[in-house]
Amino acid sequence: MTPTTHRGRLATIAAAALAAAAIAAVPLAAAAPAAAHGFTSTAYVSLDRPAGTADVVAELGLEYDLLVVSAADAAHDDSLFEDGMAVFETGDEVTALRAHPEPVIDYVTERFTVAAGGTACVPRQSGDFSVTERDGVPYVGLGLDYACSAGAEGAPVEFSSTLFADDEGYVTGTETIVDYDLDGHAASVALGQGDASFSTEQPWTERFAEFFLLGAEHLLGGLDHILFLLALIVGSRRVRDVVLAATTFTVAHSVTFLLAALGLVSVPSAVIEPIIALSIAVVALWYLWGVWRRPVSEMLPESARKGRLGLDRPDLVRLAVVFAFGLVHGLGFAEALGIDEPWSWTLLWSLLVFNVGIEAVQLGIIAVVFPVLILLRRRLPRVGFWAAAVVAAGVAIVGTYWFVERLLGVG
Repeated sequence: MTPTTHRGRLATIAAAALAAAAIAAVPLAAAAPAAAHGFTSTAYVSLDRPAGTADVVAELGLEYDLLVVSAADAAHDDSLFEDGMAVFETGDEVTALRAHPEPVIDYVTERFTVAAGGTACVPRQSGDFSVTERDGVPYVGLGLDYACSAGAEGAPVEFSSTLFADDEGYVTGTETIVDYDLDGHAASVALGQGDASFSTEQPWTERFAEFFLLGAEHLLGGLDHILFLLALIVGSRRVRDVVLAATTFTVAHSVTFLLAALGLVSVPSAVIEPIIALSIAVVALWYLWGVWRRPVSEMLPESARKGRLGLDRPDLVRLAVVFAFGLVHGLGFAEALGIDEPWSWTLLWSLLVFNVGIEAVQLGIIAVVFPVLILLRRRLPRVGFWAAAVVAAGVAIVGTYWFVERLLGVG
């Protein structure tokens, strides 16, 4: 077999494999939820300790339908499930909670615990239930007073959350965002399945490490953001170009992420999510448009074009588009993290570390994927060209599908 024939077979196999992967991505997108982050949830908790006391006051925000299902399952209470689902998204959800307070309170207090000075605090409900919309869905507002042992005033506070754990089988990767102001120490912390507990004695370095990992997990767990990055990769000719595009994206989403997380900007998810999907399709189609306008020979590496003028010059218009869409993605990150509190330096640094985690994963994906594409473009130029085109086409199809799905509010 001659080298030419061998390369021809490799090209056919690679093109067929990439085409199959692109086609397979469409039903995968159809099966995925509209938000493309998987079936997950975020719980919100604020903790405060009134001056001169040992007790801790908590305000929780929990997704209504998930709370009803989980509490009913834990208590084997079919009536809670039936009554709760009967009023779901009617504006009258609070009536079901008032009719079944015990299983709801039991579920929450067993899975969100507080201790002071190493001794567990005893919870009891304070005030009535409330239901408001958050992140586009009904959320339950619940107040709890944790009575701590005498002498625990000023002692370190430990809290843990296993709310909506993976083993319940309803959602995966639930995060509990806790904003606390305890004995003059105010900060935010994210509790997840792998790190469900936190102590106010914990060093600041550990807290920042948690936000770094949280940023990494958000990018890895968000298929839409990964596809956006993949579209940037296949549309770039040099490492410098793709790193510049990815960094532009990070800078842009950092701006709106910080503004939104600090409560200075608020855009409904019904607007954010379709635009994020549209951004995926647009960036992929941008590359395909360039392919359609130019002969294949002009898209190949310089060595394969025998000195013809390359297309490696940074495209400022493309970077402007990436920056604009990055601003929208930042709003999506802020909505997913769910932090909304006044300005503080601790929060600022936590959010910046979160973004560093996102950027680290982006660069890691680039380091894995881009060299493979470069190798194909140099060793088998036409295979590299068609590989990028097929992947871009698959990403464009998925992005367009998500855009229509989210715009219509289905899925």
